[in-house]
Amino acid sequence: MSLQTIIDFLEPVNIARISHDEGFKDTQLGKHIAVYDESFPDITDADMVLVGCGEMRGAGMQYTNTTSPDTIRSEYYKLFHWHTDVKVADLGNVKCGATLQDSYAAMRTVVSELIEQRKKVIIIGGSHDNTTAQYQAYGSLNRIIDAVCVDSRIDLDMDSELAADHFLVDMFTGMPNYLKHYTHIGFQSYFMHPQMLETINKLGFDCYRVGKVKEAIEEMEPPIRNSNMFSFDIAAIQYAHAPSNHITPNGFNGEEACTLMQYAGMSQHCSSIGIYGYIPELDSHNLTAKQVSHMLWYVMDGINKGKQEAALDNRSEFDEFTMAFAEVETVFLRSKRTGRWWMQLHDGKNVACSYHDYLTASRNDIPERWLRAVERS
Repeated sequence: MSLQTIIDFLEPVNIARISHDEGFKDTQLGKHIAVYDESFPDITDADMVLVGCGEMRGAGMQYTNTTSPDTIRSEYYKLFHWHTDVKVADLGNVKCGATLQDSYAAMRTVVSELIEQRKKVIIIGGSHDNTTAQYQAYGSLNRIIDAVCVDSRIDLDMDSELAADHFLVDMFTGMPNYLKHYTHIGFQSYFMHPQMLETINKLGFDCYRVGKVKEAIEEMEPPIRNSNMFSFDIAAIQYAHAPSNHITPNGFNGEEACTLMQYAGMSQHCSSIGIYGYIPELDSHNLTAKQVSHMLWYVMDGINKGKQEAALDNRSEFDEFTMAFAEVETVFLRSKRTGRWWMQLHDGKNVACSYHDYLTASRNDIPERWLRAVERS
């Protein structure tokens, strides 16, 4: 497989439709993105590669088109270009197959090749079950991963016929399995059967209720930093901030959604980000498309911040704190450049943590994040 081969699975961007034939100013992103329109762009230096998806059959919508990603593009390209060190490429839309599984296969092929090229892949549009193809891309590379999903519900409803309602079942139980750890952010309790959360906990996975996340959203940065794959369903965003969300009026506001995306951009490990669930027909004044475009802008902002981080083995760039809690000696590291924290496990491996974890350890208590990380190692 090569970059030239994946062209067969991609449809070029219709720039005239995106720009409405008005063109873009030199200060707008549309003038600075390497776009696959007439010819395939050179993505050698690209830090972030956009791929559109129009596959909605997994959510019960019997049509496939590129309206969703193209509407997002039309808003994203108009934003102002602030991050001159962040190079963006747009490879158009993955072609929809004759069946849902064909579409998954095409997406898996494109994403896996871009990941192998060490690109941060951003998938826009399509129903949330396309996370399946995003996950399978790592399986085709034989990579064991940590995954983070942001959604108002945990999609394990086996009573539903829709793939978008139960795709996590295959991720959790499929064989061979490439999922080392799963973190769910932003679930809303009234959508969840209590026993489902017990099941998730028995699997050793982490789930965070939307209210807890909103109280201290910075606590979500470490699990996102540790992740390889990030999937975001716009159903996690309040209807007022994303009218295309027809699931619930509650959830994250627009700024909180952007913050989570910024964390994903900052992560050196996170190689694919999917933003799913946008239905243009349900949108109002393109507000949801604007929201998603702002989230993309904040991925760029995160990439820009992440470039400033030093390597962990360059200890002169970190403040080092050696301490003992519950008869365990460990080391906490704080980056002088970004202020982010890491903690050392019993096997000497460093994992992302927060200032709160450091404070917990300083009180001679075992940080829950440390304990769960040890259980998984």
